[in-house]
Amino acid sequence: MSWLRRWGGYVALTVVFAVACGLLSWWQWARRAEAVADIERIEANYDAPPVALGDLLPALDTLEEDAEWHPVELSGVYLADEQLIVRNRPRNGLAGFEVLVPLRLADGSVFVVDRGWVPLGSSAAAPDSVPAPPEGEVTVVVRLKPGEPEIPGRGAPEGQLATIRLPDIAALVGAPTYTGMYGLLVSEDPAPAEERPLPAFRPAEDEGPHLSYALQWIAFGVLAFIGLVWAVRRERKIATQGPPPKRREADAEAEDAILDAADV
Repeated sequence: MSWLRRWGGYVALTVVFAVACGLLSWWQWARRAEAVADIERIEANYDAPPVALGDLLPALDTLEEDAEWHPVELSGVYLADEQLIVRNRPRNGLAGFEVLVPLRLADGSVFVVDRGWVPLGSSAAAPDSVPAPPEGEVTVVVRLKPGEPEIPGRGAPEGQLATIRLPDIAALVGAPTYTGMYGLLVSEDPAPAEERPLPAFRPAEDEGPHLSYALQWIAFGVLAFIGLVWAVRRERKIATQGPPPKRREADAEAEDAILDAADV
């Protein structure tokens, strides 16, 4: 009975380990599915022809994941006085800022445009300069991106943001604002008088190592049962062989005599 209890505990531990491996494998499969969906969305939308904003975002708070990266064309006037910069934005290993400028559309609503990236200045607190947007009526093409969540505990100085949380920008602008998605700038017409901030890179189309990790966790779970079976069979083999035979007393005395003779 003690043997059964002991090995029952080993079996339970192996089952728990295998279940944990299965859950981790499932999590990696889910992560891979998300990555594959992102890649398919990029392939479908990134180089698509621009459409009107209302075709993809019928309401100010619409968040349409399938519309991510799709170009849209819209016209309005940049609210340069409401420009904001988003801190802690790396690019090619360099720290910098994203430049956000609200664009007031003809109906009075506001759409947030990310005009691009600028590097740190002589001080880490702000860039040395930010290229100004075009004045007057402008037609822009942007690629849609969902807004970002709030990051607890992270703040920013006045005129800066810790994250692109669109409801916060809407509160600062004080006008009806699209709070579901914003746009990464592709082009402006007329072009700005000075160079614009550096444009965003095309997103990487890489699903990552999730598939190999998922298979590895499955292999770990299977190996745990293989190891358990091997251990059980080994112990049973040892048990059936019995203890090693004891030396007879005569044999021991003969060996002692040989050793004593060798010492002489």
